[in-house]
Order: sequence, then structure tokens, then C-alpha cells
Amino acid sequence: MSAQATTTAEDVFHQPLRAQFEAFLDEHRAALNSCLDGLTEEQARRALVPSRTTLLGLVKHVTFVEKVWFDEAVTCRSRDEIGIPATPDESFILDDADTIADVQRAHREACADSRRATASLDLDDLVHGNRRGSLPLRWVYLHVLRELAQHCGHADILREQILAD
Repeated sequence: MSAQATTTAEDVFHQPLRAQFEAFLDEHRAALNSCLDGLTEEQARRALVPSRTTLLGLVKHVTFVEKVWFDEAVTCRSRDEIGIPATPDESFILDDADTIADVQRAHREACADSRRATASLDLDDLVHGNRRGSLPLRWVYLHVLRELAQHCGHADILREQILAD
């Protein structure tokens, strides 16, 4: 169990605002990464909805999200330079070589890179590499947290359906 999973709501409440954002981001990052734990490769790839959304695809997608918001937006590198798809929809596409272990590792690495990229920034510092224009880091944190929370809900439902079979 990670340190984030043992942090209580009261612990987070007494932390500075940035630490609160980061605690919630890390909690959702860990939840998404662990949605693949204990599944077979077939289960992780199982399509239960008409879209490209699978559990493995969700974790691959949130890896893309990390790189868009904490690499592209912070460093101003292009998606081509980073080596990520041009669109969010493409980030759900699974290659034959994508395994649970590889996708989880890539996600953990992207999260660590995100933490390093923002370590020297304050919440009100502007990042300039997003297509919307300059945005404060606070907005980026809130946007990513919203997206991760939404995908945690998707993962919960998909995992419940897969394990019910």
C-alpha cells in the first residue's frame, strides 16, 4: 500500500493547499494504476462499451494526460517531441505489445516526471505550453484532478463488470 493510500482526510486538511492538490492527484493516480492489479491481459483489454475505453486503455490514456499537462504544458515541447498521440482519442488505442506491466510502469514514470516538472513551480505560476494559452498551475492541477476522478469512476464500473463474469 502506498503512503498516499494511508493519508487520512484530516492529515490532508492541515497541509498547505499545494500539498492538498498533490495528495488528491496522487490518490487518483494510484487508484487508476491499481485498477489493473490482479487482472489477466485479456480482462484488462476487454471492451465493454462501444468506445475505445478499456481498463488498459484508461491507464494508457491517463499516461497521455500526465504528459500533455505536465510535459507539453510546462516544458512547451510538442506532442511529437514527447512521443505521444496528437489527440486524446488516439491515446486509448492499444498496441499488441501493450501489457499490464508496461502500461502501469509507463504511467508511474509519467507521474514521477509530472512531479519533477512542477516541483519548482508555485500554484499561481503560469505554464505556457497548452493549446489554450498560458494557464496557472492551479488550473492545471484542478483540470487533471477532474479528469482523473472521472476516469476513476469509469475504471470502477468496468472493473466491477469484468470481475462479475
